[in-house]
Amino acid sequence: MRRAAVAIAAGAMAVSLAACGSAKESGDNADSTGSAKKGDDIKVGLLLPENATARYEKFDRVLIEKKVKELTNGKGEVVYANANQDAAKQNQQVDTMVSNKVDALIVDAVDSKAIAGSVKKAKDAGIPVVAYDRLAEGPIDAYTSFDNVTVGKTQGEALLKALGDKAKDGEIVMMNGSSTDPNAAQFKKGAHDVLDGKVKIGREYDTKEWKPENANANMEGAISALGKDKIVGVYSANDGMAGGIITALKAAGIADIPVTGQDAELAGVQRIVTGEQYMSVYKPYPQEADVAAEMAVALAQGKSLDSIAKDKVDSPTTKAIPSVLVPVVSLTKDNIKDTVLKDGIYTVNEICTAKYKAACDKIGLK
Repeated sequence: MRRAAVAIAAGAMAVSLAACGSAKESGDNADSTGSAKKGDDIKVGLLLPENATARYEKFDRVLIEKKVKELTNGKGEVVYANANQDAAKQNQQVDTMVSNKVDALIVDAVDSKAIAGSVKKAKDAGIPVVAYDRLAEGPIDAYTSFDNVTVGKTQGEALLKALGDKAKDGEIVMMNGSSTDPNAAQFKKGAHDVLDGKVKIGREYDTKEWKPENANANMEGAISALGKDKIVGVYSANDGMAGGIITALKAAGIADIPVTGQDAELAGVQRIVTGEQYMSVYKPYPQEADVAAEMAVALAQGKSLDSIAKDKVDSPTTKAIPSVLVPVVSLTKDNIKDTVLKDGIYTVNEICTAKYKAACDKIGLK
């Protein structure tokens, strides 16, 4: 695990170095997809999809706002809106951003297809759009996220490792994310690539809006259909849903089975400490947020993305989108110190509150 963490750190450093100074050091010629050249006095619109998942308000928004300020000598402004999982509301928010003449948009789409028309409106108004975390459709100028198929594979591999020989003895439940989120389909694909043929999948769900309460209801249905003695593990696509799943498992008297997750939410990390949740996928949000800010500022200033984005990604509507994919790591109780603590995502005091102190002490988290 330590080697994996070092590899991730090296990958993250490479991303950081690629991004470092890009808005300031890239060529003077305006990018063909960028707006007219501007100085530091710019407005960047930031549209995030929801606030039920802790990361968006705690990390993404704060980090992007900080980086935009840093890149523009304190003169740049971030105009923020959250869609609260409402695709129509997010489309209206894009319209508002266009009316307010922001210089660039960072969009984490609620619904990747539904946002396409609004992306085109922004583009037609001369506003470049960075797809953040989820690959939105429409004429996107740049994209940054994590390798989502690898995320699913990481979850699947961890689940198989935790199951060991039990993989042959029972069935698992797969709790995928929302069908409107293109990332969810990629997580699912990665997980199936690893799990298919190695463990029996008793029930599988696409969970509406990623909501923990919907995951809870789905899990209750799976327990009723399969019987509590048949279930040996649960693939959960993120930590929020893992919380709802674990509540259902506890209510049915099911304990000591591995449950996966993603996002390294504080509640998820605490469940990992106690053993209720086996793992999460730690995604270095500072790297992703910094790259998004670098891209948006460069595009707003009419500069090239060549020094930032070394990769190209295709969406269903747009080919060869300049992209940066940030690496991830499997987070278990064995490497909490080397990941979320080392990167300053949480402190020991935040994780090891009175309720979790004994469990923290047991694994040497002090």
